[in-house]
Amino acid sequence: MKNGDKRETDFVIIGCGIAGLRAAVELAGAGAQVLVLTKAELTESNTQYAQGGIAAALSDEDEIILHYQDTVAAGDGLCHEEAVKLMVEEGPPNIKELLHWGTKFDRNGTKLAFTREGAHSRSRVLHAHGDSTGREISRALFARARAVKTIEFLPFAFTTELLIEGRRVTGVRYLDEQHGALRDIQARAVLLATGGLGQLYAETTNPAVATGDGIAIACRAGAVLSDMEFIQFHPTALCIKDAPRFLLSEALRGEGGELRNINLERFMPAYSPEAELASRDVVCRAIMTELGKTGSEFVYLDMTSLSAANTQKRFPRIYQTCLEYNLDITDQLIPVRPAAHYSMGGIATDLDGRTNLEGLYAAGEVACTGVHGANRLASNSLLEGLVFGARAGRAMAAGFQPGLSKKKRSAKRSKEKKAPQPGKLTADVPPDVATWLEHIRRAMWESAGVIRFGSHLQEGLDILQHWERPLPEDATRPYHEAANLLLTGELVVRSALAREESRGAHYREDFPFRPDEECARHSFIDRGQKVTFQ
Repeated sequence: MKNGDKRETDFVIIGCGIAGLRAAVELAGAGAQVLVLTKAELTESNTQYAQGGIAAALSDEDEIILHYQDTVAAGDGLCHEEAVKLMVEEGPPNIKELLHWGTKFDRNGTKLAFTREGAHSRSRVLHAHGDSTGREISRALFARARAVKTIEFLPFAFTTELLIEGRRVTGVRYLDEQHGALRDIQARAVLLATGGLGQLYAETTNPAVATGDGIAIACRAGAVLSDMEFIQFHPTALCIKDAPRFLLSEALRGEGGELRNINLERFMPAYSPEAELASRDVVCRAIMTELGKTGSEFVYLDMTSLSAANTQKRFPRIYQTCLEYNLDITDQLIPVRPAAHYSMGGIATDLDGRTNLEGLYAAGEVACTGVHGANRLASNSLLEGLVFGARAGRAMAAGFQPGLSKKKRSAKRSKEKKAPQPGKLTADVPPDVATWLEHIRRAMWESAGVIRFGSHLQEGLDILQHWERPLPEDATRPYHEAANLLLTGELVVRSALAREESRGAHYREDFPFRPDEECARHSFIDRGQKVTFQ
């Protein structure tokens, strides 16, 4: 594409995790031209890092109604029950489709192997290569998508804003990092499948690309966000000096791993009858309480009583990664602590991914259908992306007829806009951006972390507002990402301040209970930053 060209296509998808890829396959099946943009390498997404598995009622010992009940129970009174019903019912056929497309889930002999994770009443979690489920699903979906000629992938294309005509989204503007230019793409509709916002926190299991971009660009365009206060913290992230907060799958506890404090005392039975298999919010708060009691920075995950051979076989990626830090999880205690992991809230959508803006859809972690409520059930995230990515693709394709574009499809010249010259495609963070990010992440961890308090939230909001600043005229990707995190952080903190109760992953020390007379309500916020409930 020549510098400054404007393109047209049928549909644009931002992000190539499970939701974006599944939607692309669905749209291409309707004969549409689909352009998938991703800001980094094609394989870099939250899906790639999903270890534990994908949940579905497929075993002989399970039932769809049980998966439904477990999901609603974990959601702590806030699940959109119709969304849950669709997910658990459409999950099994969607997974069978993945199997047909070549996804290699682990098996016991000829039968699919299932494991149990926290708050599940049955063993219903499928996994691949032990602890590389997301990577295997992505591999199969990429193979399927690349076999379709009408799907085009464009890496190192960072979406900076949505193009709007009236109340309709008509395309996207993106930073072409390979050529140092800002470019526009016109489309019938746009799907945001940009993943999460974990980089908002000083402690996170999320990859570097999880900077809340979809949330921010949708908010600036006028989209409504919902339940932004509900951030799920994973209880067990590796806590070793100079090591990243590598996720240690909940399946480790599902296989029998035990949590011990710095004094080597097992503590979870004192906090929940489900002990280590309690829901993530319960386990996280228990760990933070133990850290406060003992003055330690971490607790231990103990796998030493389990078969070393089985642990190595079941969790090869985790085992090898820990060995890189001189830690053998089969005979040494693993230092862990909670870290930001997943956002239950996001862009408010209906059950087909539609937002309040015509022509804009969202699916996966960036979206909020209400399916997770106040607390996501383990291994429902990949399932959500699969099911609602397919549903969004079908909704976008409804009524589509190839060759009937409103505008001629040949490329049109447009005025070239100023943009930075390309450096490294994985852009280094400038020193001033690094300082900016440090303050944002520290403020979020201290004010809107696992345990919250009203005055701390207000202090966090004040810090975020202090760091508001216009972008440089020739802003590179790190500047855009920092601005997106800042806006996303304000949305989270304002929503957390407004919810004066404790529910699911949102725990307020100053409001430890929720009023019995108040029904569960979803929060909504838009670019005006006023929170409402309904």
